[in-house]
Amino acid sequence: MAGEVIEVSDCPEKSRYEITINGAVVGFCSYRDTGEVYLLPHAEVDPSVGGRGIGTMLARQTLDDLRRRDITVVPLCPFIADFIKKNPEYQNLVGR
Repeated sequence: MAGEVIEVSDCPEKSRYEITINGAVVGFCSYRDTGEVYLLPHAEVDPSVGGRGIGTMLARQTLDDLRRRDITVVPLCPFIADFIKKNPEYQNLVGR
């Protein structure tokens, strides 16, 4: 909606990326750093903001940040795995 501030940020103390609207957390993508790869086990968005592309923004900005940091991922979360499948430009981030 007009005037909303939507941000995605890494919250290492919680081992997750959070997406906020006007400062309120409305979703997250959790991760686990194994030292070799980041496992991405779960992502969710509050149903009250569903249908607005918030999950897509979360996935895209999470993966963009991990790419900038040269981190390989293992998408265990079905949503993130499907996002990568539909957006092959992220395929090169996926490790085994």
